[in-house]
Amino acid sequence: MVDHRALRSVPDADEVSGALQFRTVHGYRRAFRIAGEGPPLLLIHGIGDSSVTWQDVIGPLSRRHLVIAPDLLGHGASARPRADYTVAAYANGMRDLLGVLGVDRVTVVGHSLGGGVAMQFAYQFPDRTDRLVLVSSGGLGREVHPALRLASLPGADAVLSLLNVPGMRWQAQLLVEALRWTGSGLGTDADDLLRMFDTLRDSTARSAFLRTLRAVVDHRGQLVTMLDRCYLARGIPTQLVWGARDPVLLLPHAWTAREAMPGSRLVIFDDAGHFPFHADPQRFVAVVEEFMATSAPADWDSEQWRELLRSGQEFDGVPAVDSALHREYREASERNAT
Repeated sequence: MVDHRALRSVPDADEVSGALQFRTVHGYRRAFRIAGEGPPLLLIHGIGDSSVTWQDVIGPLSRRHLVIAPDLLGHGASARPRADYTVAAYANGMRDLLGVLGVDRVTVVGHSLGGGVAMQFAYQFPDRTDRLVLVSSGGLGREVHPALRLASLPGADAVLSLLNVPGMRWQAQLLVEALRWTGSGLGTDADDLLRMFDTLRDSTARSAFLRTLRAVVDHRGQLVTMLDRCYLARGIPTQLVWGARDPVLLLPHAWTAREAMPGSRLVIFDDAGHFPFHADPQRFVAVVEEFMATSAPADWDSEQWRELLRSGQEFDGVPAVDSALHREYREASERNAT
C-alpha cells in the first residue's frame, strides 16, 4: 500500500497550489503539480491548456486529497515530441505517470479534452479508477465549436503561424475584449482564450496542439466518442459538471451524457462558459468534495466487466440508453477505431 503522505509537496495548501515538478517517462519530460494527502484526485486539463488551469482549485482540494495535476505531453512544461497524441495515448501516459508516483487508484477529473482522456482512462484501466468527474467534457457528441473544426483542416498551421506577426497579440487582445462585452459564451471565457492564444505562438506548442486536435476533431466535428462504451461505466460513480453558456461543447452534451450514463449526477453552472471551475472555483470545489464524500469508490469486478461486454448495451436485461440516443450511438460506432 502506497503511503500518499510521502508524496506531499507543499506544507500549506492555502499558500501555494502545487509546485511544478518533473519526471522522465519513456525518455520524455513530464511536468505535473502535486499537493496534499488523502484519496487521490487526478486533474486532467483540456487541449492547448496546462495544469495552470487548475490553480484556483488545487489548494482547496489538497486540504483533503492528494491532488495530481499533470501537463499532458505536448502541453505546458512537458515535452513536445513528434509523438502519438491520441486520447488512448494520453490515457496510457496518465497510467505511467501514476505508476512512477506510486499511486494505484484515482478519482479522475477531466476538463474538455481531459474529460475524454478521463473516460478513456476508465475504459482502459477500470481497476485503477475510483470515480469520474467530467467537466465540459469532450467525447460525448459530434458538435464542437466551428473554430476547432476549421483548425483541423489542412493549412491551419500556416494560419496559426500568423499569431507571431508583430501586432497580432494586440489585435487578439482587442478581439477578446470585444467578445467579453458581447455577453456571449466566448466572452465569458475571454481570459482563457487570450491565455491559449499566447501558448500557440510557440511553434512546437502549435504542432502538438494540431496533432492533438486532429486526433479528435475533423471538419465534421468530434471524431472520438465514448458514447458507445458509456454502459461500461455503470459501476463507476460519475459526476458531470457543465457551464450553461459553454460555446465549445454545448450544454446538450451534458444531457446526452446524463442519459448515457445511468446513475451519474449533473451540476450546471448557470453563468459559466467552458470553464466552470474558473467561473466559480469555490462552488466547483464544493461539488467535487460532496461527490467524493457521498459516493463509494468503484468496486471493479472482472466478471461483471466481461458480462457487460458480452451483452453490449444491456446488462441484466436493462438497456444502457434510451431510443433518443440511438442515432448518436450509431454515429459513434462509425467513428471509433478502438
